[in-house]
Amino acid sequence: MSRIRVLAVCLGNICRSPTAEAVLRYKLATAGLDGRVEVDSAGTGDWHVGEPPDPRSQRHAARRGYDLSTLRARRVAEEDFQRFDLILAMDHDNLADLQRLAPDRGRRAELRLFARIEVPDPYLSGPAGFERVLDLVEEASDAWVEDLVRRLGTS
Repeated sequence: MSRIRVLAVCLGNICRSPTAEAVLRYKLATAGLDGRVEVDSAGTGDWHVGEPPDPRSQRHAARRGYDLSTLRARRVAEEDFQRFDLILAMDHDNLADLQRLAPDRGRRAELRLFARIEVPDPYLSGPAGFERVLDLVEEASDAWVEDLVRRLGTS
């Protein structure tokens, strides 16, 4: 496989999944895989379509060197299940929504959780919630980079 496409998914695509998109892109670039792995994000809901990430997500991410400012929320589309190799949900509810949205036929994407534990939604929390998301996303992104290196056969 010469190119892998990864989609990070949360509920509204304004906190967790854009954070995951930016962090994973950064870590892939650092590992020299930015041209071989495409990363995007989406939400299972459509409340925030077209909006930038939550200002709190942007602020906390920027403190760690990640830029979310150019990202815009979108909803998961049926064609995503064919276009992406991996669709990574932030929590079990998002995973269940993805399984419900997935077409019966023509699905290429492997559906998985992004992290080894659920990444909690920080939307109604304070600063500690956004920092927790970043901690979990950074840890999981490191693991995904290792996995993607194996999948691509790159050392």
